[in-house]
Amino acid sequence: MSRKFIATLLLLATLSVAGIVVTQIYWLDKAFKVQRQQLDLRKEQSKAEAKQFNDRVTIALSNVADQILSINNDPAKLFEAVKQVRPNYFTVAINDTVHPYLLENLLIREFEQRNINENFEYGVYDCFTDSIVYGNYVALATENSKGGQLVEAPQIKWDKDGHYFGVYFPDRSSAEFELENAKVSTWAFSAIISLIVFGFFAFSVYIILKQKRLSEMKTDFINNMTHELKTPISTISLSSEVLMRPDIKEQPDRLAQYAKLIYNENSRLRMQVEKVLQLAALDRKAYKLKKEWLAMHELIKAAVESLRLVHQDEQLSIDLQLEAEDDRVYADEVHLANIVHNLLDNAIKYSKGTAEVRLKTRNSSKRFMLEISDRGLGIPKSALPYIFDKFYRVPTGNVHDVKGFGLGLYYVREMIRAHKGQIDVKSTEGQGSTFSISIPKKA
Repeated sequence: MSRKFIATLLLLATLSVAGIVVTQIYWLDKAFKVQRQQLDLRKEQSKAEAKQFNDRVTIALSNVADQILSINNDPAKLFEAVKQVRPNYFTVAINDTVHPYLLENLLIREFEQRNINENFEYGVYDCFTDSIVYGNYVALATENSKGGQLVEAPQIKWDKDGHYFGVYFPDRSSAEFELENAKVSTWAFSAIISLIVFGFFAFSVYIILKQKRLSEMKTDFINNMTHELKTPISTISLSSEVLMRPDIKEQPDRLAQYAKLIYNENSRLRMQVEKVLQLAALDRKAYKLKKEWLAMHELIKAAVESLRLVHQDEQLSIDLQLEAEDDRVYADEVHLANIVHNLLDNAIKYSKGTAEVRLKTRNSSKRFMLEISDRGLGIPKSALPYIFDKFYRVPTGNVHDVKGFGLGLYYVREMIRAHKGQIDVKSTEGQGSTFSISIPKKA
């Protein structure tokens, strides 16, 4: 897919998601306004019903207070004995003793007479200690009442201290609470749906861009591999044609030169094929580490000498600061040598002019630490998250043309992970890079 097609697709998808969200918000707002109007109406109705209910309860409780005074032969008259503390809680001051069972029967009878069929709780309190003496729950709405007849009370000692009682209606609710609850639930549902839509859209965009980047890297890999394979094949073909000429036997020096050229190009071709096979083995995890105790300093020196020979025609400065007191690690010698070789080779290839490379080792706890630093081209900040990805190559344009498949750092990361180690990179574009490796001495 072309960049223009993907950009158009993302634009259309973004507009579609935005349209869905805007439409959803619009209809939710309309629905909420209608719901609010209905709830406001219910609120007014509830206020009217609540006022009627409160009036009936106040009258019923006043009658109960008068009946208690009458039963106790108390000539005192109570004024405004009933107080509404909360919308569903009332207190009644009687300034006298009251039997709890008598109170319960009087409350049931008065409520039934005034068509108050709400479940309620009542409690009798001591005026002096403000502590509850007795309480009970009465389910008028779900159970049969006592028919307005007084229940015979057990023998309870009456004290001479004053009492008051309270009545609580637990099932009463307000329209304001319903309105706020409906508002919260409506917008919470809307927010969840919007998050799901945005999350799915973001995930889809991420997958599309990831697949596009992977496709571009694979295309770049195929192009590079084709070029890398085509060059030695062409060289071998031309050299073979020269060797097939009858007069070549009379030119032994030239014969040896072309034979060596065929050998070198064949070795180069084999190395390229090995890299591809190595990648396949990494993907399948079809490798087995042959661990043994290694002297890392000797391994590093061998890798440095090998690369000095390869780059003997180039200006090269390698500074070895082997400061680790204990350089032994239990690891696979071949893979660890490849790791050092790949990182050191990259430091040389991506340098400007004289390659200045520093290798430094040290110990940290039970780990062996290796740093490989260069003063080369550096890595752009935007490319740092991807340099260990398969097939990825940092674009250098016309500044520095370096051949490769984008497999070296991918291999390095996978092998370090296989050894339970860690790799980190710090780089400044135009100033150089530092790769830090941490490997446990025995994983």
